[in-house]
Amino acid sequence: MNKIIVGFIFVAMLGWVASIILSAVHFWAIPLIPAGANLPGPMLVITSKWAYVGPVPLAVIGAVYYIVMITLGALWLSTKNRKVEQILLPVTAIGFLASVVFVYLQLWVIEAICPFCMMSAGATTILLGIEIFVKAKGGAFSTPALSAQKVWATVFTTTAILTLFAIWSLSILPLPGKGA
Repeated sequence: MNKIIVGFIFVAMLGWVASIILSAVHFWAIPLIPAGANLPGPMLVITSKWAYVGPVPLAVIGAVYYIVMITLGALWLSTKNRKVEQILLPVTAIGFLASVVFVYLQLWVIEAICPFCMMSAGATTILLGIEIFVKAKGGAFSTPALSAQKVWATVFTTTAILTLFAIWSLSILPLPGKGA
């Protein structure tokens, strides 16, 4: 069961990377795009009116969601606390339902696909699948908790490295306005 929870944390980290890349695009690339520019598919999605809740990019909300999932996953692995497991399932189910709506908007309303948005939707789907699997097996309590020091040190270090990777990736992505 511990390996499955480690997988949960890893998938949440992949969602984190996608959300950080998208958030960085919102903060650093979109302001460089000239008004009225004809944008390709992914940028059409990222700049659409559906990519924001008020002035806040959905990617930022996604980043908060994934850092919460990473944190709860690490807490789950290091404590095996039943309350953590009870909190995770409804939160992830809400994230999954939101992803279904966002995929619908991409496919049938905006008619363009954002690969990082789809990566996030896939991550949320896998997170929910893992939680349903663990619940169906009776919970994560069948295996002992792992050392909190090892779990938190590994999660912190890995998340920091992946964050740096996400920010670095902006230098190689074909973003509009780059080099302008």
